[in-house]
Amino acid sequence: MEQCDLPRRPGRFDALRSALPHLLPFLSWWPQVNRRTLRADLWAGLTGAVIVLPQGVAFAAIAGLPPVYGLYAAMIPVVAAALFGSSHHLISGPTTAISLVVYATVSQLAVPGSPEYIRLVLALTVLTGLAQLGLGLARLGGLVNFVSHSVVTGFTAGAAILILTSQLGHFFGVTLPGGGDFLATWLSFFEQLPAVNPRVAAIAAATLALALLFRRLSPRLPALLLALIGGGIVCHFLDGAAHAARLVGALPASLPPFSLPDIDLDTFRVLFPGALAVAMLGLAEAVSIARAVAVRSQQRIDNSQEFIGQGLANILGGFFSGYASSGSFTRTGVNFEAGAKTPLAAVFSAVFLAMVLLLIAPVTAYLPIAAMAGVIVLVAANLVNLRAIRHIASTDKAEAGILAATFLATLFVGLEFALYAGVMLSLLLYLRRTSHPHFITLAPDPDSPHRSLVNVRRRPLRECPQLKILRLDGSIFFGAVNHIAEELHRVVTASPEQCHILIIGSGINFIDAGGCHMLFHEAGSMRLSGREIFFCSLKGEVMELLTRGGCLARIGAQNVFRDKASAIAGIVSRLDPERCACCRERVFSECAKRPGGEAAV
Repeated sequence: MEQCDLPRRPGRFDALRSALPHLLPFLSWWPQVNRRTLRADLWAGLTGAVIVLPQGVAFAAIAGLPPVYGLYAAMIPVVAAALFGSSHHLISGPTTAISLVVYATVSQLAVPGSPEYIRLVLALTVLTGLAQLGLGLARLGGLVNFVSHSVVTGFTAGAAILILTSQLGHFFGVTLPGGGDFLATWLSFFEQLPAVNPRVAAIAAATLALALLFRRLSPRLPALLLALIGGGIVCHFLDGAAHAARLVGALPASLPPFSLPDIDLDTFRVLFPGALAVAMLGLAEAVSIARAVAVRSQQRIDNSQEFIGQGLANILGGFFSGYASSGSFTRTGVNFEAGAKTPLAAVFSAVFLAMVLLLIAPVTAYLPIAAMAGVIVLVAANLVNLRAIRHIASTDKAEAGILAATFLATLFVGLEFALYAGVMLSLLLYLRRTSHPHFITLAPDPDSPHRSLVNVRRRPLRECPQLKILRLDGSIFFGAVNHIAEELHRVVTASPEQCHILIIGSGINFIDAGGCHMLFHEAGSMRLSGREIFFCSLKGEVMELLTRGGCLARIGAQNVFRDKASAIAGIVSRLDPERCACCRERVFSECAKRPGGEAAV
């Protein structure tokens, strides 16, 4: 007896198989690993380790932490983000903007560099990771889209100025009050100008100049590392240590020690707002960098998976003495250019960095803080994206206003508030635009064979004396109903003789209950005033809601048309024949069949 093939029910193993790419995303690219990719990833990983060495030390200084914590943040977090993210080339680790937000958040609660400060930073890192992981598991990757390019550009430009301000004392060898705001620090600096240490300033300036020189000679050179070595040599020849030029001191030659962040209820309440700001900024950085590289590598990026990868990176980082991390544009770009093929390049960079730390940790005892300041100033300058600022300023004045507001808030208000303020301004601008849809007046083009409808503002054309044709560009929802009703009244009042109003709805993406109620009311009001309102080219979803809400019955099914051609043909046949007989406009081809049409032709 022949058996028929029945459809197999999905079992628990099928569900597990479909969930594995999200639980263990590295299983999707692991089969691609071979001898050729391993060789390329090893070289890219070595290059990345050399680059992150000076960056990690510099970023830790910005965050108010001992230098070694910047290197710890470039080990375990890098591996976690690479294995559990979706990008094949994104390199995570400490970044300038994240470091500054960490400093701004925790320096108000403890003395930078103190054990209590370090405890709070590690707790902040774990909270940041938990927020990111929660957003990723909830598949809320689209949230990062609310942190607009203008907000990030303004925030990073402001952060660059704050980083530069924080290094004034180290760069010029003067003592400035800690914890002061932007203006207070600069005022204090100008008062201390006579006390500038020329040897310290020379070391910092020489380091900055060497970094620029090495970067100009070849982008592939580890410019920051070579510049720090050069700064140490300059310090030695100037005998800077004997003239108040402070040294970094030897780093501990050890791997990241295990740490247990202490998060009680009070710590959570104080740190969570800052952790959320760090989480959103870090996600915006990581996803934007991953997308930029994915365009060149032809790879698809999963935002939510990146959230999960960044969240696990920060959670593990907090337990292994690393502070908050995110994607790095510089290291990611170098990783891609160095020929990395898989995320193993990031893993190798962490391994090489650990080996380098164990080998050269004592050498940092001769590294002057002034040289660090010179490198940090260059890093801060690179944060200011002048091309993006000019583009935004020349393209959209409203977005330029958001950029400027975020920039000023970053300088003069708390960094967390600056980021939130930029996002809120972007959302308010979006709501303003969507709640103010425009009515475009259209008229048939006599030079077109099909008399296509064109905007009368762009090309003044004659309109039908009895029919007003409008196109609504925007959705009809509760936030826009008042504006749409006011605009409709204004248009109708300006053209009292045009008693027939045709609204082309191809630009109406959706309508809600409030919009349906408004149309119900307007249709009744126009009919009482001797006018008729018509619709055409409505989307299926819009028609469905109009039917369910009873609005279609009030408008009249005979007043709703499938397209513009059928609408004009149907409406022209209903126009007042006496007015048509006296009309000499004849803007529609259908007018030839109306009274007086033959004589006019």
